[in-house]
Amino acid sequence: MAEPQSEGKTLKEQFWDPVAGFGVTFRTMFKKVVTEQYPFEKLPTAPRFHGRHQLNRWPDGLEKCIGCELCAWACPADAIYVEGASNVDGEGDDSGRFSPGERYGRVYQINYLRCILCGLCIEACPTRALTMTNEYELADTNRADLIYEKSDLLAPLLPGMVQPPHAMLLADDAEDYYRGQYAAPAPEAGQ
Repeated sequence: MAEPQSEGKTLKEQFWDPVAGFGVTFRTMFKKVVTEQYPFEKLPTAPRFHGRHQLNRWPDGLEKCIGCELCAWACPADAIYVEGASNVDGEGDDSGRFSPGERYGRVYQINYLRCILCGLCIEACPTRALTMTNEYELADTNRADLIYEKSDLLAPLLPGMVQPPHAMLLADDAEDYYRGQYAAPAPEAGQ
């Protein structure tokens, strides 16, 4: 007759080993949960977090983007499309000026289906027109909505800014804009 297996085991093997095996479970059962409750509790991001892009403006409302397309060339994922155009000054009237320079970005698109949020476009921008915000919720139910147009990317107009196109209000030439040698925005006519 074969002897039962339990008779060959020591007392430690019979009773202590199963309890020790559940020790990890028992120790963690009563600890505080460390899971983030994401949709309901949104934690702040790190200050240098790379999130959604933003096209910045000068203090008078003109766009900083000069349509040079360096951001598109620097993008390893080919997610940026820029089409530059010339600022057209009217006859004695700067009615067609969108940026202080000779050119501006007429079409600006970022495809977030391709973007890897690496920040190389930010480093390539000579005028600091393109920066990254801390916004990280970029999901959508429609693929077409993840291609952000210039209107989606432009920074909002703050008090004292004027919606382009308009003449340069801070300085007489673009060189002063880019060097930061400008005064406060001039008050708008009619205010």
